[in-house]
Amino acid sequence: MTDSQAPEKTGTKTGTNPPAPAPAGARTAADVVTPELVAQLTKGVAGSGRTANHTPFTGEKLADLPESTPEDVAAAFERARAAQALWAQTPVRRRAEVLLAFHDLVLARQAEVLDLIQLETGKARLHAHEEVQAVAVAARHYGRRAAAYLRPKRHAGAMPTLTRVTELRHPRGVVGQIAPWNYPLELSVGDALPAFAAGNAVVMKPDTETCLTALWARDLLIEAGLPAEVFQVVLGDGPVVGPEVVRHADYVSFTGSTRTGREVAQGAAARLVGVSLELGGKNAMLVLEDADIEKAAAGAVRACFSSAGQLCISIERLYVHESVADAFLERFAARTKALRLGTSLAYGADMGSLVGERQLETVRRHVEDAVAKGARVVAGGVARPDIGPFFFEPTVLDGVEAPMAVCTEETFGPVVSVYRFGSEDEAVERANSTPYGLNSSVWTKDARRGRAVAARLRTGTVNINEGYAPAYGSVQSPMGGMKDSGLGRRHGSEGILKYTEAQTVAHQRLLPMAPSLGMDDRKYAEFMSRSLKLMKTFRFR
Repeated sequence: MTDSQAPEKTGTKTGTNPPAPAPAGARTAADVVTPELVAQLTKGVAGSGRTANHTPFTGEKLADLPESTPEDVAAAFERARAAQALWAQTPVRRRAEVLLAFHDLVLARQAEVLDLIQLETGKARLHAHEEVQAVAVAARHYGRRAAAYLRPKRHAGAMPTLTRVTELRHPRGVVGQIAPWNYPLELSVGDALPAFAAGNAVVMKPDTETCLTALWARDLLIEAGLPAEVFQVVLGDGPVVGPEVVRHADYVSFTGSTRTGREVAQGAAARLVGVSLELGGKNAMLVLEDADIEKAAAGAVRACFSSAGQLCISIERLYVHESVADAFLERFAARTKALRLGTSLAYGADMGSLVGERQLETVRRHVEDAVAKGARVVAGGVARPDIGPFFFEPTVLDGVEAPMAVCTEETFGPVVSVYRFGSEDEAVERANSTPYGLNSSVWTKDARRGRAVAARLRTGTVNINEGYAPAYGSVQSPMGGMKDSGLGRRHGSEGILKYTEAQTVAHQRLLPMAPSLGMDDRKYAEFMSRSLKLMKTFRFR
């Protein structure tokens, strides 16, 4: 291993990515997270203990917070269950109006939550704004479409004209939601909105380190008209509070790691309650030989380094056709090296920080392991403590192969590996050769070819000529993972109907489903057989 290949240890400033200058008069954490704000947001959060959260930008404490006990979780579910009965009786259009009012409030007061998202996650402001966009779109969609998704539906009955069938949708009751730290607005309240629209209450456990964002969203929903008791928040250590949420919920919504997702699924299965899981990913981007290389390189930067790569649908594997690999890599590396890193609560930085020491250690381990086994650092590869304690440069690795950990393990950081392929079949096979199946990306100038390749990829979403945003932002369509990337879907009809129980009401009229009109059993059986043949002939469904 040459000196040029070896990544610098954390604590050494040798990287190429420039720090973004802070604007004059920039706000600080103390300006944003005041004692008054914390008191307002934590009002109603039960907890006999105390905990705290911190900002990745400096590692300093942001706020002292209540810590919930198992008894506090049980009490939160009792309050939510009592409130849910009345909320379920509220007309669906009135419930939807709350979502539309919330939509307007989020956009009008976005500066408040952008500050909180940045301080709690360390991400750049533009990446924080992705959460504002996603939540506004979800609120608008379910605010407009919830009534149609939930209205009673007529179906053909067992006996035409004689059997009238109606499908009803009832709320499940109290949804237990366990939300992650990486997208504290979108993956908390964004998932709760359709549950509320369907008539459920929610008891949410956000990650403690990013809970102020979720609590801000709760406060805004109450201002928009949601009854306060319908939305409960509990805080505390995941292994302690998380299982208690699963223990009491009528349905469980979880976003997080595959390992923890399996535990959540087992807990829900033991109680025979439903569960939706969005889990890990090792997402691939395919750059075909006819792709626009400039656009693909720019798109890869967005796909790989948004939120410092701490996004379940971001790209970690780049498969590039051998005929364009060198040209693509040159452009991609140049764009990566030019990304500006920063901590300011303002637009201008291209990438922010990792969330904490554990993520930094994983990133560093993957890079050092790959380089030790022969990979080459094309861009990045170093920590940047001169900017903040958990900053790591956006990193591009070439020559990655098994058994390097970065080949198969989810990094969840700003590290991407580049691989070359010779044929489309090879690219598809290698992209699919992972236990995960969350998201993928295909780049080509041929739209028909792109759609054909997309259909062969075993991922819940595929984006053509973009990394992840078009599929995720198309909220009428389902989003979720195949294989070890999860169960169930968010968005569209599946995103709200999962929070309901289906009930079939069949009304039999005039004649019974039994021998009648003087028929004995044999004649009734003959009559039904003839009727079934006729229904097939006349294309009854």
